[in-house]
Amino acid sequence: MFDVTIIGAGPGGYVCAIRAAQLGMRVCCIDNSPFLGGTCLNVGCIPSKALLESSHLYQEAKDLRQHGIEVTAVKLDLAKMMARKESVIKKLGTGISHLCKKNKITVKHGFGKIIDPQTVMLAESQEKITTRHIVIATGSIPIALPNYPFDGEHIVSSTEALAFSSVPKQLAVLGGGVVGLEMASVWHRLGSKVHVIEAQPRLLPEMDAELSTAVAKHLQSQGIEVHLQSKLTQITKAKNTLQLDIGHKLQAEKLLVAIGRRPATAGIGLEKLGIAMDTRGAIKVNTKGKTNIDNVFAIGDVCGGMMLAHKAEEEGIAVAENLAGRAGHVNYQAIPAVVYTFPEVASVGMSEEQAKAQGIAVQVGKFPFRANGRAITAGHEDGFVKIISATDSDEMLGCHIFGAQASELIAEMVLAREYRASSEDIARTTHAHPTLSEALKEAALAAHKRAIHF
Repeated sequence: MFDVTIIGAGPGGYVCAIRAAQLGMRVCCIDNSPFLGGTCLNVGCIPSKALLESSHLYQEAKDLRQHGIEVTAVKLDLAKMMARKESVIKKLGTGISHLCKKNKITVKHGFGKIIDPQTVMLAESQEKITTRHIVIATGSIPIALPNYPFDGEHIVSSTEALAFSSVPKQLAVLGGGVVGLEMASVWHRLGSKVHVIEAQPRLLPEMDAELSTAVAKHLQSQGIEVHLQSKLTQITKAKNTLQLDIGHKLQAEKLLVAIGRRPATAGIGLEKLGIAMDTRGAIKVNTKGKTNIDNVFAIGDVCGGMMLAHKAEEEGIAVAENLAGRAGHVNYQAIPAVVYTFPEVASVGMSEEQAKAQGIAVQVGKFPFRANGRAITAGHEDGFVKIISATDSDEMLGCHIFGAQASELIAEMVLAREYRASSEDIARTTHAHPTLSEALKEAALAAHKRAIHF
């Protein structure tokens, strides 16, 4: 008998398995993906970042004259770019398998179905696995349009959009969230005419409004068409094109539907077991990740909330530590969100709107990258840092970054949020010069109207 059996080996599942094994438990992990790593590794975070990096380099290679570098005949080899993406997936998947082996985790390949709170069965072989605890980490799947299902050719999910064999002449992206904007960026850079269609008044509606506005303006300046407050009401299929009605007509070779994801719970035995779920199909859990059934836990996207790989990892570690009698905990106020467009977008904590909606008096500090020495030398002057702190305590409540390397810069602000640092604490922290991180210090200074370089 295993101490814990985890269904799903995505970031939440395999990290939970490793931490449980470190704590002395006998662990089984079940997964049916080509490589351990779940959606994130196989058809999500990793392949999308590989293509974002490659497409960004391709775009930059065509415009290096500002650096005094003349490049001629830059040519796209899409097949080779896709092959590199696959090699990245394989390398990381092999690494996860090695980590499981190193930690003596038993890995079972197949589709896991819960029979009872102590039994999981592999659907293909009918093998039954007995266990003291079960952790559900099955992730999420793309949401399809009600009347226009994915066909894998013209109406596609992010999975297909990561593997186009040729560059679409016209690509429509339905949804102005993270997935939609990242895929729009990739294919625009590679030559597609891209339209982003968003029903809300702004892109990235969960983020700070000022950040969303800046992103929309920058994408438009790059040549991506952004249609806000636009609803797709009809799709008419022709031989090789789609005609989309969004209040006016658009034509596209392909439509990427990126309107969100839903928990992947079908077929794993939740209904028979009586596991409670909310109206959106997410498994209900308490603060320790426990469902309403003894010995059954759930982590990651399958629980709803912020569908982020690093959030799933933290929940996996917390569940493993709680099972071992330790004090596992996740601080949901200190989980960063990142969009890997260029410039990048990163955020942690409250937006200005959220703070004001809660009646919190705030002071806001902003600093533009156009006044930062490292940004100027690199030619990455677009964007800004925005820090929100409480007027009474000066506690840093949120930070929002639009600029180059925002995904890396946000880590300092996550740490500040975790330790409830004040903007004064950040302002008094010495930052190396010249670095992009100096913009964080300057934004903190600006919260007290003391910015030095702007």
